[in-house]
Amino acid sequence: MPVIECDVADARERLEDAGVEVEPGNTDHERWRASHGGATAVAYDGKVVIQGERPRDIEALLREGGGRAHVYFDGACRGNPGPAAIGWLIVTSEGIVAEGGERIGETTNNRAEYEALITALEAADDYGYSEVDVRGDAELIVKQIRGEYDTNNPELRERRVRALELLSTFDAWSIEHVPREVNDRADELANEALDR
Repeated sequence: MPVIECDVADARERLEDAGVEVEPGNTDHERWRASHGGATAVAYDGKVVIQGERPRDIEALLREGGGRAHVYFDGACRGNPGPAAIGWLIVTSEGIVAEGGERIGETTNNRAEYEALITALEAADDYGYSEVDVRGDAELIVKQIRGEYDTNNPELRERRVRALELLSTFDAWSIEHVPREVNDRADELANEALDR
């Protein structure tokens, strides 16, 4: 449950400018509340608390855009193909900005890795970052994105194109293969989603 410390009047204005309907609070302590997508924001003195399945739907509208972020992604699959899930997180100098994990049905491990990458890039774009350094432990995916390996599978080729489209929206980007232990939080999020 993200908590954003901010001027709640400015936060309200930012949401209204984005077309989100803001309503009065339900208690004496609540300044206002707003729902958008899969999230609800509740404003108190000096902070906004965001709840719901997709907190980034509102959180991205409230955070300042721009800047650089580190984006981590991982896909998990039990069997190949088999039940699959993704995990991702966005990290800045302030720590973890956002993270998520969800089941994606039955698919292959490589497809799960691509879905994790795409979801992480969409989240970074939603948050308005201008530069991303992407990290993942799937060497095949990283090398396909860099153009070092061909993508022969039509489904993976389609996802590679989507990932490159998303990367092109940033002012600058890099993608790097890292050891699993460096990517442990994204791996944890994917496996937690599979276990649910």
